[in-house]
Amino acid sequence: MHSESYDHALSRAAQLCGIEPEFWDIFGNRHLTSRETTQAIVSALGIPVEDLDQLQAGIARLEHADWTQILEPCRVVSVNRQPIRIPIHIPSAQENAAAEVELRLEDGTTEQFTTDLAQQDAIGTMTVNDGRYIRKEIAISQSLPLGYHSVRVLLPDLPAGEMRLIVTPDRAYLPSSLEDGGRSAGVAVTLYGLRSERNWGSGDFRDLRAACEWAAKEVGVGFLALNPLHAIHNRQPYNASPYLPNSIFYQNFIYLDIEALEEFQESPEAQALWRSPGIQEEIRQLRASDYVEYERVQALKLRFLKIAFQWSQTHPDPWRMAQFFVYIEKEGDLLLRFATYCALDEHLHRENPDLWVWTDWPADYQEPTSEKTRAFQAQHSESILFYQYVQWQINRQLNNAQEHARRCGMAIGLYHDLALATDRCGSDLWAHRPFYVSGCRVGSPPDDFSPQGQDWAFPPPNKYRHRADGYRLFADSIRKTCSHGGALRIDHVMRFFRLFWIPDGKTAASGTYVRDHWEDLIRILALESVRNRVLVVGEDLGTVEPEVRENLARYGILSYRLFYFERRSSGAYKDASEYPREALVSSTTHDLPTIAGFWLNEDIEARRRAGLLDDAGYRAQLAERLAEKQKMLDVLWSSGLLPAHVPRNAALIPELTGELHNAIIGFLATTPSMLMVVNQEDLSKEVAQQNLPGTTDQHRNWSRKMKFTLEQLRSDPQALAFVEMFRHWLARSGRA
Repeated sequence: MHSESYDHALSRAAQLCGIEPEFWDIFGNRHLTSRETTQAIVSALGIPVEDLDQLQAGIARLEHADWTQILEPCRVVSVNRQPIRIPIHIPSAQENAAAEVELRLEDGTTEQFTTDLAQQDAIGTMTVNDGRYIRKEIAISQSLPLGYHSVRVLLPDLPAGEMRLIVTPDRAYLPSSLEDGGRSAGVAVTLYGLRSERNWGSGDFRDLRAACEWAAKEVGVGFLALNPLHAIHNRQPYNASPYLPNSIFYQNFIYLDIEALEEFQESPEAQALWRSPGIQEEIRQLRASDYVEYERVQALKLRFLKIAFQWSQTHPDPWRMAQFFVYIEKEGDLLLRFATYCALDEHLHRENPDLWVWTDWPADYQEPTSEKTRAFQAQHSESILFYQYVQWQINRQLNNAQEHARRCGMAIGLYHDLALATDRCGSDLWAHRPFYVSGCRVGSPPDDFSPQGQDWAFPPPNKYRHRADGYRLFADSIRKTCSHGGALRIDHVMRFFRLFWIPDGKTAASGTYVRDHWEDLIRILALESVRNRVLVVGEDLGTVEPEVRENLARYGILSYRLFYFERRSSGAYKDASEYPREALVSSTTHDLPTIAGFWLNEDIEARRRAGLLDDAGYRAQLAERLAEKQKMLDVLWSSGLLPAHVPRNAALIPELTGELHNAIIGFLATTPSMLMVVNQEDLSKEVAQQNLPGTTDQHRNWSRKMKFTLEQLRSDPQALAFVEMFRHWLARSGRA
């Protein structure tokens, strides 16, 4: 093997796979992608790297993949691009044939026509396995509606070619209220953390309706932002993060309002059990806890859901059952696989309590289409139907919550969040494994909060498999997250452009970026946004290429700007007028300190308590924080937002948190940005943050409840004062 020839081929393979040869981190440091990292990622994407011959053969397969098919598997185009031109690949012997074309629209209507290929000029040629292929184009002259269509082409003596043709808008949806300078504001809450005098230990959809009423009528905001509602395993401390879900397609049933289920109300067994002293005491304890006790809440609700389901089967209501089966049919195989996973997980764990993840299941059950799994589906159909019933009830209650938010006067309503990750031991990996790349994990390069980079420990998406399938799963992930809301936040929106891949057995320091089919993904996002009338916010924090934000803006996707991070090159905080209009602004996120926590150094103290900082690191972060606080004061002073009694060099005064809160809320309200959101912890001036990155059992993550109950928000003098302050800034800034 000649190393130069091999290295040249490896470089060509890397380019084809979208592997970047270098990248720059947030500190301005250049990182070259090593040969070993390139080999590992190329191999993970299906190209053998053992020797030059295998490498070249793998490159040829990738280069020729579309050429040997009449049609490429999928094409994503603009609705404003007319005519639509479809590439067609044909053996040279067929270059003068007549092609029969069938266009099937999403609504089922079809149109057929014939194209004389002899009249079309060749726009490319390729030799594959000693055969010569020619590329020509078929033009679709008529205007096509937005949607997911298909094209079928027949040529003599060849198998039919089929393509998914996705016609998309050029921009995402934007409510009319935000046009011509309109601005809105919202409050961000963790649904699990909502307190009330009636819930069962975690916030539920009835609490969500009450929170919408409070936010709309008492605060006067246009939306309520939520944590991801994705299904999780509800096990602490490793399976409680809404950003590492069991499934991104379905939701967590601990949010169900059990008492609102008709079957719960009608079942004598459910009513008697609910009123029993033991259950009432359990609910009282769970409600009184300062933290969500996930396992206990799940067990309690699961018990009542099974009783309600059994009642629905033995005393079926014809109308409700008809609606239920319409829902099952609409969800199709996606829901069937999720429900099968849930039933299998429950069944196998009951048989062997040491089985916690599907990767430890018997081999025959690790495949969703195996004979053993199909036999399980037949033998345990009622258990699977139960988990389908649970998701149907979630769908109903979540839909009612969005409708209630709009009735309360919210222009946007619910603002949902789509997580980047999915648990490698969760149902999505079990059900859709070909859509993920094995042998690598996703992470991030070094930044201010993680100088060594981060390893997020879940597999990257397989861009080739998604494209080959016409991006169906991707579209489902968008649609199912935003269908009951008016806004959607995309966690780590840079994923559509590139992700940071870390080969197995390597640390984050050995990772590099791999590019995706970004324009296809952004266009499909815009399509689902327009169809569901949902505005889109892209969380573009961390290492962000300038062209990423430029392209997001071009497609009407709002940027996500945090007060902590908006700096000039000098390190000084930007003035409010420097914030972009096409953006959402906020003070913090779940992973960052609250305003009070920042000022009191609580996040630094928490990292020290968790063992993430040694003494030197602790002292360095405290010194850096002191400088940051002074810069924060400088911009607030220059904006005229701090009262006269606050000294200009007040960075050492812990009692400043009250004035600081008011000033930062006012600062954000006065930015030109379309949307502003205040986290629940910042509205009530809390110190602790929801999640401390880099910790699991060292810190109580993803379970902290609100300071006030929903009832207290309307009556407690301190809560009323917070609301009054927020309303003042909304009115003064014109966001009210």
